[in-house]
Amino acid sequence: MTEQKMKETKPVGGQAVIEGVMMRSSERISTAVRKKDGNIIVRNQDYISLTRRYRLLGWPLLRGIVIFIETLTIGIMTLNFSADVALQEEGKKHPSKKAKSNAFLLGGTVVVALGLGLLVFFFTPLLMVSLLKAKTGALPFNLTVGLIRIIFFIAYVWLISHFRELRRVFEYHGAEHKSIFAYEAGEKLNEETASKYSTKHPRCGTSFLFIVAILAIFVFAFGDALFAHLYGHHPNLPHRLIYHLLLIPLIAGVSYELLRLSGKRRGFLVRLLSTPGLWLQRITTKEPSPEQLKVAIVALKESLFIPTVDD
Repeated sequence: MTEQKMKETKPVGGQAVIEGVMMRSSERISTAVRKKDGNIIVRNQDYISLTRRYRLLGWPLLRGIVIFIETLTIGIMTLNFSADVALQEEGKKHPSKKAKSNAFLLGGTVVVALGLGLLVFFFTPLLMVSLLKAKTGALPFNLTVGLIRIIFFIAYVWLISHFRELRRVFEYHGAEHKSIFAYEAGEKLNEETASKYSTKHPRCGTSFLFIVAILAIFVFAFGDALFAHLYGHHPNLPHRLIYHLLLIPLIAGVSYELLRLSGKRRGFLVRLLSTPGLWLQRITTKEPSPEQLKVAIVALKESLFIPTVDD
C-alpha cells in the first residue's frame, strides 16, 4: 500500500444483517440489502459520532463507552431495517399481514433476545457458581464465572451456525471483512479484488466480545476484593449482579482501546488479546459468494461517498 493510499484510507467498520451488510464511516451509515429479485436496496443515514461532536466524549475510555452504546443502538436499528425488508418480501406472499403487527413483533423479538442474552450469558453463570457456595477468593470465583460465560458463548455461536438462515448472515459477515481488507489495502473495490482477502479481521466485534469477557474477569475480581475489604465479607449474588452490570461500560471502554491497539500494533499482548476472537471467527464468518461480496462493497462505497458504478 502506498503512502498516498494510506492517507486516503478512513476508519470504517461494519455489521452483517439479514441478507445484507451495514457499513459505518466517520460521516455516514449505509446499509445494503439484497432482495429476492436480486436488486440491492440501500439506506443511507448521515451520522457523526458523539465522540466527534463533543470533545470530552472523545477522550480515551469515555469514547469506548459512547461508541459501545452507539454501536448497540445502530446495530439494532440496522437489523430492524433488514428484517423489515425481509418482512415486506414475505408480505408480498401473504398480503393479509399488517405492517404494524410485523413491526410490533420485530420490536418484541429484539427485547426478548436482549433479555435472554442478559439472563443466559450474564446472570446464569453468576447463579451457578454462587449456588456452589464454595468459599473461594474473588479471582477464582470470577475466573470460574468468566470461563462458564465463554463456554456458553462459544456453544451458542456454534449452535446457531448450523441454522441455514444464520449461515447466510455469517457469509455476509465474511463479505464485510473481505471488502474492508481490500479498502484498507488501497485496492480497487470490486468482487474480484475483495475475494482474495481473509474473512477474519482483528477489529471484528467478535474479538471485542472476547476482550470484554477476559477483561471482565479481572475487573470483577478487583471489584469483589474491594467490596470484601470495605464491608468485611464477600458480596452476595444481588450485590454482584448490580455492580457488575454497572462496571460493564468501563470494561467496554477499556476493551475498545485494546481493540484499537490490535489494529495498529502487533506485539505479544496484542496478539494474545486478538487471537481468541480470530479463532472464533472460524465459526462466525464464512466464505461469501460474489453476489454477497457485491452487497458489502455497495454498502462500503456508499458509506465512503464513493460512486457505486460497476468496476
